[in-house]
Amino acid sequence: MSAPERIPPQPVTAHRAGRMPPPPASSAMCTLLARGTLTVHGRIQQASNAVLYGEVAHEGVRVPCVYKPVAGERPLWDFPDGDLASRETAAYEISRLTGWDLIPATVLRDGPYGMGMCQAWIGPPPGGPDAEDAEDTEAAEAAGVVADTGAAGDAVAAEEDAETPEEDAAEDGPGLLALVDGDEPGEGWKAVGYADVGADRPALLVHADDPRLRRLAVLDAVLNNGDRKGGHLLPQPGGELYAIDHGVTFHVDDKLRTLLWGWAGEELTAEAGAVLRVLAGALAEGEAAAVRLGELLTAAEVDAVRKRVGTLLSSGRHPLPSGEWPAIPWPPV
Repeated sequence: MSAPERIPPQPVTAHRAGRMPPPPASSAMCTLLARGTLTVHGRIQQASNAVLYGEVAHEGVRVPCVYKPVAGERPLWDFPDGDLASRETAAYEISRLTGWDLIPATVLRDGPYGMGMCQAWIGPPPGGPDAEDAEDTEAAEAAGVVADTGAAGDAVAAEEDAETPEEDAAEDGPGLLALVDGDEPGEGWKAVGYADVGADRPALLVHADDPRLRRLAVLDAVLNNGDRKGGHLLPQPGGELYAIDHGVTFHVDDKLRTLLWGWAGEELTAEAGAVLRVLAGALAEGEAAAVRLGELLTAAEVDAVRKRVGTLLSSGRHPLPSGEWPAIPWPPV
């Protein structure tokens, strides 16, 4: 699948009997990730940047993590300032402020291959020799740590090369995305747009009318997320939903690209309005959260966050596609 970190949803567990890690999105998990010893086990293949699987050990607890060194990032022409690791960390900081805890704990720290983003891993370890069985030295070489600059049916993944999308779908946020025949999404679903599934059979791409996704749609609007794909959604057996891959965020121009357009133009929920008011206060100039964001983003980007929050509050509605930028990322999963 195209999302480099997407794996079957499972709960995070500690690697020591009798010891459980903090909740995946908690500040306690951040402390563990920031202070623990980081060990790299291997590289996650198919990623455009260096994405390393490892673990952090601290005070007798070991937890799996993903580590993305800044040195392994490919430059992006439309994001000339800063780095992806800082943007991912800033996205987590905003998520924590909302109280929704939709993004796993993420810190900016030094590691075996330099400064990078370290995030709590959601799910079981990646299988195969690419990660668990790789030696650290092999992982370093593979990472190229200096990047090369050169009625609803079964859930399905609208992958570009998928010959049997129905078989792939259950892996991409089961129950959250689907392709359906006809022009109506069906009860409990929201329409995104039409997808070509071959054999001259267009289908309607839909997502669940799920409060967790609706919260994420609001968060993405605040972050100005330019890459919300289906494979970045990690629902858990306990009902939690986590979202990953937030490097392409916080641009000063409208870059929102997402699969979660089902509520576009609709009124925000009362809960969302309350959360946005909290954000507005927390991000006021001089507040601790604003100072922290200023350490991770440019002053213009922090100001743009404030403006997006203000726009959402003044309009009281979910944003509409700008028309100046592709509304849906490709591939969508």
